[in-house]
Amino acid sequence: MSATEDRVRELFHEHLDLGREPDFDVGLGDSGVSSVDAVAFVKQVGEAFNVTIPPEEFAQFRNLRDLVSYLDSHEG
Repeated sequence: MSATEDRVRELFHEHLDLGREPDFDVGLGDSGVSSVDAVAFVKQVGEAFNVTIPPEEFAQFRNLRDLVSYLDSHEG
């Protein structure tokens, strides 16, 4: 698991607290996360990584793996 995945996993537990490990290949909605909570979570992740994630980009994420890829490609 990459450092980015580790940090996203930590933020998942901290902010969503679903009582299980995140599945990086499943969408947040399919994981039982409401759309409001998903938007708030992505905003918190962006802040943690000092990256702005525009809504049109967020709408393209199919799963947490897409979020991790986005963060990795926009770091720095």
